[in-house]
Formats: sequence, structure tokens, C-alpha cells
Amino acid sequence: MSGESDNFATMLLNELTAISPVDGRYRGKTQNLAPFFSEFGLIKYRVQVEIEYLIVLNSLKLNGFAELLSSAQIEALRQIYLQFTEADAMEIKTIEKTTNHDVKAVEYFIKKKLDGIELNAIKEWVHFGLTSQDINNTAIPLSLKEALQKAVLPELQAIIQKLEGLSIEYRDIPMLARTHGQAASPTKLGKEIMVYVSRLKVQYAQMLTIPFSAKFGGATGNFNAHVVAYPEQDWQGFGNDFVNKILGLSRSFPTTQIEHYDNLAALFDVFKRINTILIDLSRDVWQYISMDYFKQKLKEGEIGSSAMPHKVNPIDFENAEGNLGIANAIFDHLSAKLPISRLQRDLTDSTVLRNIGVPYAHCLIAYSSLLKGLDKLILNNEAIARDLDNNWAVVAEAIQTVLRSIAYPNPYEALKNLTRTNTHIGEKEIKEFIHSLNVADDIKARLDNISPSNYTGL
Repeated sequence: MSGESDNFATMLLNELTAISPVDGRYRGKTQNLAPFFSEFGLIKYRVQVEIEYLIVLNSLKLNGFAELLSSAQIEALRQIYLQFTEADAMEIKTIEKTTNHDVKAVEYFIKKKLDGIELNAIKEWVHFGLTSQDINNTAIPLSLKEALQKAVLPELQAIIQKLEGLSIEYRDIPMLARTHGQAASPTKLGKEIMVYVSRLKVQYAQMLTIPFSAKFGGATGNFNAHVVAYPEQDWQGFGNDFVNKILGLSRSFPTTQIEHYDNLAALFDVFKRINTILIDLSRDVWQYISMDYFKQKLKEGEIGSSAMPHKVNPIDFENAEGNLGIANAIFDHLSAKLPISRLQRDLTDSTVLRNIGVPYAHCLIAYSSLLKGLDKLILNNEAIARDLDNNWAVVAEAIQTVLRSIAYPNPYEALKNLTRTNTHIGEKEIKEFIHSLNVADDIKARLDNISPSNYTGL
């Protein structure tokens, strides 16, 4: 038990001393992103790109390169990143203290590893002809791609599936609609939830079309060093094959020293739209809870208010809204800043790129809160039905439209005179108006059948 107590104490201390809540209070919700967006993750992906580049470079059989690597040697090389440890990352950080260059520290680390597996003959082919951004601009999109696939998108899919299930569950629940905050033509609760499902699916599909673009082409994007050393080699074809087929990214060409980041900006923008839809959802559900359309499941021991014992606050939707807003603010800066770089390269992208994980951490916090909140909802049919029954004036649209269809004189004005008064218009007043109309009995019967609960359209 002492081990468990020590672990809890360490976790609590980290929470208490972390500057950002994504690594403190909310660490439990964001820790799945650590392998991709932490300093450890960035270093590991850099090592992966360097190793895979070395393997593919060897396959070209360039003059001066050591003999072709065997399958066993290739596997030994790959184990350098497949078995990458925190101790390895610490070693690279120690090297960086001397080099004051993070990517060069990775190169020296790999060269040292090659000594250990008796591949020192190919040491000088590590990072051959490359600049740091050939590694960064492949490692970062690769880590982002895998982070989305393994950590972020499953949560987003779970929200869509949850909403889709609720839309089916509530498909036959009539509900008073509100436009401009006022009672309006009734709708179905399931249909209103399906609106969000549809919106999210459209943006999700657009997101999947955005390539994870990468730059790979030397110091200024032209393979200068490669060409001068081996002018007969098709370096453009090599670069395309390496980035597109080996790494599974999409190579940009032509480029400067760095990736354009245009597609990265597009990705952030589509997440902004997804999050904006979820903010809209959070606010609507919050409103439905305040209108008593939904109750919330109670959990033993939880407290809604420190002063008011009766309260069960919609905190999950408020938490989601807050974190989605922070995520979008950062996404906005990322998408606006990254595509801009002075001449062939400035360094402003470097520190900004290190923050890519921050908005996605806030996304995960928000997505988790949303799912938790949606799971706690309990439909209050009585409140929904009561609201409908208290607003018979909304069938005025139906009555005047039917009257228009039979050329009844001034139907809109007649209903306006009936409903725009300071007195409550209920079922009794609507029925009396219908029976006072100078229309055929079958039309009266048709109008008589209309009620707020069945006037819901398609």
C-alpha cells in the first residue's frame, strides 16, 4: 500500500506544482497526449525520422556508403526508436547542454548508438545533407497525425455517436422551439440534437481530407547538398518516396527551409469550427437544463453549491465551454502565425510549434466533460409537455397557413389580432376562434386536430 500512497503523493504534488492545468489538475484527462506532444515525444519522433532516413538512404547504394544493411541490422536500427526510453531522452538533453542545438543532439545520440550495435561505418550518413527542419517538419506532423488517430479523434467520435444515440432516443419527443428566445413552431427534441450530429459529421469529413504536410529538401528546400554530392541521383523522387510512402505524410514542394504550414493551419481551423459547434451544443444543453427539460443524475457525495444544498449545477457543460474557448484561442494564433515566416526562414515557428499539444489537451478536457455531462442527462417529459401546453399560440402559424390555402380573407391579420394580446392564449381560445370561422366543417375539423404537440412538421 505504501507504493500506492507514494504514487498518489507524487501525482498530487505534480498537480499542485504544475503551471498549466493541462499538466496539473487535468493531467488524468490529457496524459494520453504526452507520448506525442511532450518534449520526450518530440525527441522520439525526431529519432524515428533520422533512423528511417538512414535506412532509406542506405538502400540507394550510393558510392561511398557502407555495404547494404542486412534485415537484422535494419531491425537493430529501428529498435533505437521503438525501444526509446526516458533515459535515452535524458541523454539527448544532456548532449544538448553542450551543443545548444536540439536536433544536433539527436544526431550525436544516434551516432553513439551505432557504435553500440557495431554500425559505426555508417555514422557519417546520419543526418546526411539535411537541415534541422527536415527533421522537425516531418517529426511534428507525424506525431500530430498519430496523436489525432490514437487520442483525439476517438473522443470526438464518441461524442458524435452519443449525440446520434440521443437523437434516436428522443426522435418522437415534441418540444417547443424558441427563436429569438420566444416561443416558436414546435419541433422534435431528437431532430434538434441531430442538427449537431449533422454539423459535426460535415466538419469531421472535411478534417479527414486535410493532408499532414511535411517539408523535406535541405537547407533552403532545393536539396543543394544532396545534389552537389550525388548529382546523378533523383533527389526529388527520393524525397517524395521517403515522406509520402515511408512516413505516411504528404511532401510539400517547392518550399523554403520550412514547411508552409498552410495545411496545418487548415487543420486548426477545422478544429475551431468543430469546437464552435460543441460550444453551441454546450450552451443549448445548459439552457435546456435551466428550463428543466433535463434533470441530471446525482452522484453520492457530490456537491453542487457550497451554500445552496438543492443545486445540481451543469458544470460539465460549463467546463467544456471554457476549455473549448481556450483551445480555439490558441488554434486561432497557430493558424494565423505559422504560415508566416520571414524570407526563407525565421525561428518564430519553433517555439509556437511546441504548443500544438496545448489546444488539443484543452479539447480532450472539453470532450471528456461533454461526454460526462451527456451521460448524466435525464429527460423531463413533464416539463417539456407543460411548456407546449402553455403555448397554444404557436399553432397560429398552422391555422393561418391552412386558411391561406383556401383563400380565406386576411388570415394572418385575423390570427395576429387573436394572439398579440396581453392575455394568455390557451387551447380554449384557439378552439373558440376555429369554431367561429366561416369555413367548411372539414376545414374546421382539420384545424381542430392541430395542437402544439403534433404541429412538428417532418
